[in-house]
Amino acid sequence: MLRQHVASPVHAYLFTGPAGSSLHDALVSFAAALQCPDNGCGTCSTCRRVLQGSDTDVYFAQRSGVSWRVDELREAERVSRRRPLGPGYQVVVIEEVDLTTTGSSPSAPALLKSLEEPPSRTIFLLSAEEVPDTLNTVVSRCVQVRLRALNEADIKSILQRDGNDEALSAAAAIGANGNLHRARILVRDPQLHSRLAAWRHVPERLTGAPSVSTAIAVEIAASLDQALAPLVATQEEQLEYRLEDARELGQRGIANRKDLEAQFKREQRRFRIDEVRFGLSALVSVYRDRLHESLENVQDGHRRDEHRVETSLRAIDLILLTNDRLSSNVDETLLLNDLMLSLAEL
Repeated sequence: MLRQHVASPVHAYLFTGPAGSSLHDALVSFAAALQCPDNGCGTCSTCRRVLQGSDTDVYFAQRSGVSWRVDELREAERVSRRRPLGPGYQVVVIEEVDLTTTGSSPSAPALLKSLEEPPSRTIFLLSAEEVPDTLNTVVSRCVQVRLRALNEADIKSILQRDGNDEALSAAAAIGANGNLHRARILVRDPQLHSRLAAWRHVPERLTGAPSVSTAIAVEIAASLDQALAPLVATQEEQLEYRLEDARELGQRGIANRKDLEAQFKREQRRFRIDEVRFGLSALVSVYRDRLHESLENVQDGHRRDEHRVETSLRAIDLILLTNDRLSSNVDETLLLNDLMLSLAEL
């Protein structure tokens, strides 16, 4: 379907899918195919520029808060009015579409206006994990592309085809949450197993003392910085590669370097959130194992395990609530501290 749309594109596309469906990679790849004279060969200079984030006709809109503001969308609209410098399109990418429909200055109408009256050589690429019914008018102006997350077996198989060890590939596939890009970062991380073990040992370390809960939260928050190291190394390699390209072309530096660095920061932020979700998922699995074991004991007549069934269920609810709160831009250390204190009280 996407190959057909590349050959004859419309003015707006909305990519949707669950966490781990690689929405960002899909947007960038589709943008490259739209600009490519061969509709997406992946190897030409045009494709390379888009994939590297250095194509001047592919604009990534940026937001500063949890939801898009009107002035941010107006800036995207202003860019959409520019004529492309190259033979392709002016592509405007707006990721994680989170719009307001109420209040004194709702942002949804600002985007809707842009989608209703686009220039002939402008294409909007939007993404969102979920789109509420209140934004049906925005959805109706786009071709909707629904993606799904890769499963663990798919990712493990791909990583092994890349030449990675089976055990490490399996661990990275579990931690990737369906995201192949994240899996390829994790498979380079020698600390992956130890971070997974740290999350799984949390319940047995909680003693009820607030100081212990806080110490565990601080340790996990520190491990997030360690988890970023392979991603930062990959980004530095990309930066050096682009510098070499620029030197070969006789340029003194990378075009749009500030935009590239902003993109790297967004990637790091997403990676940190994904890392917390990975840990929370591991923690849920521990309490689920406890729950199943306790339920079996209750069925065998062990009444003392009824309390453990209840606390396991409450623990899972607390972890899932923490996972939901990650979307609200809360500081991870505070969020983890709150979770550990709550779990210690069970």
